[in-house]
Amino acid sequence: MTETLAITLVQCNQIVGDIRANADSMLAARDRAAKMESDLVVFPEMNLIGYPPEDLVLRPALIERAAKEMERLAKATESDGPAMLVGSVFVRDGALHNGVALLDAGRITATRFKHELPNYGTFDEARLFAPGELPDPVLFRGVMLGLPICEDIWHPAVCRHLAEAGAQIFVCVNGSPYEIEKDVLRIEGVAKRRAIDTGVPMAYLNRVGGQDELAFDGASFVINGDGTLAAQLPDWEEVEVTTRWVKGKNGWSCIPGALHRLSDHPEDIYCAMVVGLRDYVDKNGFPGIVLGLSGGIDSAICAAIAADALGPDRVWCVMLPSRFTSQESLDDAAECAKLIGCRLSTIPIQPAIAGFDEMLADDFADMNVDITEENLQSRIRGVTLMALSNKFGPMLVTTGNKSEMSVGYATIYGDMSGGYNPLKDAYKTTVFRAAEWRNEHKPKIGLGPAGRVIPQRVITKPPSAELRPDQKDEDSLPPYEVLDGILLGLVEHEKSVDQLVGEGFDRETVTRIERLLHIAEYKRRQAPPGVKLGARNFGRDRRYPITHRFRSA
Repeated sequence: MTETLAITLVQCNQIVGDIRANADSMLAARDRAAKMESDLVVFPEMNLIGYPPEDLVLRPALIERAAKEMERLAKATESDGPAMLVGSVFVRDGALHNGVALLDAGRITATRFKHELPNYGTFDEARLFAPGELPDPVLFRGVMLGLPICEDIWHPAVCRHLAEAGAQIFVCVNGSPYEIEKDVLRIEGVAKRRAIDTGVPMAYLNRVGGQDELAFDGASFVINGDGTLAAQLPDWEEVEVTTRWVKGKNGWSCIPGALHRLSDHPEDIYCAMVVGLRDYVDKNGFPGIVLGLSGGIDSAICAAIAADALGPDRVWCVMLPSRFTSQESLDDAAECAKLIGCRLSTIPIQPAIAGFDEMLADDFADMNVDITEENLQSRIRGVTLMALSNKFGPMLVTTGNKSEMSVGYATIYGDMSGGYNPLKDAYKTTVFRAAEWRNEHKPKIGLGPAGRVIPQRVITKPPSAELRPDQKDEDSLPPYEVLDGILLGLVEHEKSVDQLVGEGFDRETVTRIERLLHIAEYKRRQAPPGVKLGARNFGRDRRYPITHRFRSA
């Protein structure tokens, strides 16, 4: 009768669709786990093909390749060393399933399929997969393992069924994207409840890394049957931990191990932006990034994020002054680039502005100068930066925050141009908090310099697009503290104008912001991707029609 068990949790990154490389990485992890005398090495949800695969799983060639690689992984377990629990896509009776395979003694000894398919927010698994039946436990070396998959533990039915069927340990593999305070929700709101409800301990394994607009924070853990935390893996880092389990008179439990501190706010947001940008650039094969450094806070923090993600030597900042650019902004941009340690070029755009003025003179005759000329400056900057990207290869990073994107305070084909936006889901007030935090801390995953990276004046001066004399953002928008409060209500919580007025906001202001939010939808549809931070990011979480006339006022 087995009295001890060693389970290695591999909190790892993966590349969607790079099936051979993912399999090779798992074999290497198995070799390392063998040296720890592990019995079972576990990988995150769908780790063989990468998660989320989206419509790639509809490609028969991908299904075939995944099946061949799974057989190769299974054959590898003929040699001494641990068994493997591997997530992938499976076909049964013509239907696709999100599932796991237990590989041992050179073969696939068991498969289990995900029962609860999430179909909300960033998830649309019900569109791609068929739900598996309520899964039964798997007998592994004398121990009954319950194998719920991610969403399966967010509802009580699967864990209760497994416990009633004799499960002694839950091993739950996940692809759970980062979201503010989600680490607490996973442990306190879900895993502890399932463990206490059933009396069965749980090893919860999550992946780490960026995939398009999602960042996975890892933060895997083990909960014993009494609800106590036995192990806490770090967030935002790849790590392999071998957990030791013993059978006592009250059943199985995990011997307590290291409890790593998880990132507090806003460190967690900053790390999500770093990981999202890093993996987007690296997995898509860019040599680095280029961005317009204006002397303002948004571009400054994007430059800092890029340096922490890629290293300062892969960051190219470009100052693109017009006649409205202040000497203060020029100085602040130069100091910021110096603090970060990245390259800075200066390309004045006045010659291009003069060229457009001459080119449009006849058609613009007798017309007043207005926002058209302001937007033209932004578009000239976008064209210039894209030219540098095309010529030399770095990806253009765009720097608009969520407050601006919400109300359309951004120029399409201008400052919205780019391949990726780290701030897409960060409100302006969040940008200020993150900048203050970064000046006082170097993130544990950061490749940038320690110490201050953003000049203090950049943080404290009134924000301005500098597209006309003495321009300030608050000429067109409410103060950001007010604007962000309104937007949190309208976007994250779907509140009406009346509800927000009841909370103390001015009716005319809320009505105007709601209108701006809706009419800017067409811009957001054409915006580059950016990492999800909150509960409702634009794109995957919040899918509004461009054309509609609903207003809650």
